[in-house]
Amino acid sequence: MTTNIRWGLLSTARINRRVIPAIRASQRGELVAVASRSLENAQTYAKEWEIPQAFGSYEAMLVSGAVDAVYISLPNHLHAEWTIKALQAGVHVLCEKPFALTLDEVNAMIAAQAETGMVLAEAFMYRHHPQTKLAGEIVKSGKLGEIALVRGAFDFAFASRQNIRLDPKVGGGCLWDVGIYPVSLAQYFMGGAPETVSATLWIGDTGVDETFAGQMTYCGNRLAQISSSFRTPYHTFFEIIGTAGRLHITRPFTGVEDNTMTLFNAQGEAEVIPVPPKYLYLGEIEDMHAAILDGKPNYLSLAETRNHVKTVLALYEAARTGTVIRLQ
Repeated sequence: MTTNIRWGLLSTARINRRVIPAIRASQRGELVAVASRSLENAQTYAKEWEIPQAFGSYEAMLVSGAVDAVYISLPNHLHAEWTIKALQAGVHVLCEKPFALTLDEVNAMIAAQAETGMVLAEAFMYRHHPQTKLAGEIVKSGKLGEIALVRGAFDFAFASRQNIRLDPKVGGGCLWDVGIYPVSLAQYFMGGAPETVSATLWIGDTGVDETFAGQMTYCGNRLAQISSSFRTPYHTFFEIIGTAGRLHITRPFTGVEDNTMTLFNAQGEAEVIPVPPKYLYLGEIEDMHAAILDGKPNYLSLAETRNHVKTVLALYEAARTGTVIRLQ
């Protein structure tokens, strides 16, 4: 087993610029290649980011033997196809969220992982950050009492309407793009997928949801409320409310470097909780290295990932039909 994981970027998406520093900051990884749909694009990108090798197709990089793992940041509708191809080529995969757009795709991806024995994980970077883990410890400690309600939002507005996330043909929409963050964090604190969901949305002239709001019910009379939007300025928060207090997270998903967590007791007295500093995207890379090199299970399991997609699909169905959807 190699002691250094050779990473390749499968696409030249904008999000790569966040992951590249994480790979380079990790102790057991190196960025060695990038693939694009044309060799010219790949070479231009490789020169800009000082990446040694460039490939003119995704397939060429996967079969080259040059990479041990790939980060897949393709458009949403291509995640399943290229994840499966990478796994079958003997390459480990960190796949950007959303993992896939249907449960059939998720099931096929998980089956491919099981058949090949390669490592596969969803790239929810915030889940690996000390802030999220610390919040989880606070909830488990009982300081908040019994959890009654969690709620969160992730909104931002595009500088230009010419954006792939506004294209329904490739899995666009604010719930898939940013609403899935509070959905996943609610799942983390609640311990799994909800029992029922209800939702409403506003569809723009693009044909995708540009504002979405949903409610999820859990056993024990627990509720979760989430919202997302492409129509309003950048704003995120998450709050866990219990019978003995609440925890407010100002920036739970991005911008954690400028964040605060505040713990309020039953009397409303506030305690600011310091968050250990760490580059936001480093944890998911280190997690992949631990899984590949040390044989440790990924921190974010594929069962959790499947529930992310399952819940989002149920929320979309609830909004479309105007009914309460019970998850199977």
